Amino acid sequence: MALAAGRWIRPDFASAAPSASPPSQPFDYAWLKGQARKLAGNAYQASQEALPPAMAKLSYDQYQSLRFRTDHALWANAGLAFRVQFFHVGRSFAEPVHLFEIVDGQSREIVYDPAMFEFDKSGIDPKLMRGHAGFSGFRVQFVTDWKDDVAAFLGASYFRAVGGDTRQYGLSARALAVDTAFPRPEEFPRFTAFWFERPPKDSGTLTLYALMDSPSIAGALRFQIAPGGIQIMDIDSALYPRKPIERLGVAPLTSMFFYGENERRAANDWRPEIHDSDGLSMWTGAGEWIWRPLTNPAQLHFSSYVDENPRGFGLLQRDRDWDHYQDDGVYYDRRPSLWVEPKPGLNGGWGKGSVQLVEIPTVDETFDNIVAFWNPLEKPKPGQELLFSYRLHWGTHMPYASPLAQTLATRTGIGGTVGQKRQYFSWHFAVDFAGGELGALPKDAAVEAVITVSHGQTEHVTAHYVGEFHGYRALFDVKPPEDSIEPIDMRLYLRVDGRPLTETWIYLWTPPSLKERKTALS
Repeated sequence: MALAAGRWIRPDFASAAPSASPPSQPFDYAWLKGQARKLAGNAYQASQEALPPAMAKLSYDQYQSLRFRTDHALWANAGLAFRVQFFHVGRSFAEPVHLFEIVDGQSREIVYDPAMFEFDKSGIDPKLMRGHAGFSGFRVQFVTDWKDDVAAFLGASYFRAVGGDTRQYGLSARALAVDTAFPRPEEFPRFTAFWFERPPKDSGTLTLYALMDSPSIAGALRFQIAPGGIQIMDIDSALYPRKPIERLGVAPLTSMFFYGENERRAANDWRPEIHDSDGLSMWTGAGEWIWRPLTNPAQLHFSSYVDENPRGFGLLQRDRDWDHYQDDGVYYDRRPSLWVEPKPGLNGGWGKGSVQLVEIPTVDETFDNIVAFWNPLEKPKPGQELLFSYRLHWGTHMPYASPLAQTLATRTGIGGTVGQKRQYFSWHFAVDFAGGELGALPKDAAVEAVITVSHGQTEHVTAHYVGEFHGYRALFDVKPPEDSIEPIDMRLYLRVDGRPLTETWIYLWTPPSLKERKTALS
């Protein structure tokens, strides 16, 4: 491989015979960062590799029938703890990625061969694919169970992983987000090539590298993947902007929230709740723990939480009660949570910026409508090298949690006093907290709910012990301004004798229109 005239050149694997042995060359992470820097120093060039017409016409079921033959997996017969299987290009995965194996510091391209795949049910003649097709991504298996994935990389810079406790896919991560939630198309950087480092025998860690490119930025990434009850991914990224970027999203997480007990605007399904994640958790640089329940808003919501040197953030699925979902098909109660743990760099932490949350309206559960990421305060500029290192934790139980009580559930409904005619519109909130020392407090403890709102008024604020979940329930109404539908930011926590007992619950509620308020009161 070489860089000529600002363009990354690779051996023409598509035209090579499957038995051909492609040349090898030295490889290390420093070399890959150099390739990304050179890419960024030249104009972006989109991939010229076109998807074979027959592959573009495949139906969903036909594409899914393109099964990789397990005996062709990378390291299938090497006696190692990892194996890698490949996805075929096709349908919406039109641009191939180029795959390489690293052995003793030398990389060699993995040559596409139609014999790696089963074509019987696809209606495709594999002979026509020879020299015209390639790989769209890959999945990783681990020695504990060769039938299930532990991670998969497919599409743009997306990847997913599972914890060993449920082996259930759910939300996704990305290498980078560029200009998310602007009134213009978002830019999606794409992995163009991957390198798999052959692990030592009995090693429980797989190291792989990726080259990323897009019109605005190029990058080199190193992943160290360690499956387990909580799967760990250590990620180092080196980013090289081509041009100024207005909103850079570092360590972006992508999930789905259709509806839950707090947000039932779109609840038209027989199942009580449908979501991959139910909240955004943040551990700030100052040490505050914050919980933000997710919503499926009527219009796009964009929230920004300013911080400096954050200790972590993540999209979590806290509700693990199957009865709350009643789903015996995709099992939302088993979906993994994902926590981002920033690692300090040469200059300390990640500096000043904000955790940003995007909530997009969705009409069903097939669309990922939630995005969360870290946005540095300083906007990227061409010529810079931006280095970010972090650890991802995938699983049902996160390694970090507040010693204070956590939010157990958020429920909402019409405000006012039951049995009395409502004179005006208000909205009721019931927030349950459990854990910490709540269960050990005397039943007559003077627990106080401390709440602030950006505008409007709060009424009927109380907090009381609930023995059924050994915690406290905070209750309050919010009365919005009479003519405003501006979203209202809320903050709530419980305290006793001036001392906090819980994490901070925050919420963004949009009051209904005047017409909807009148209907609710009639």
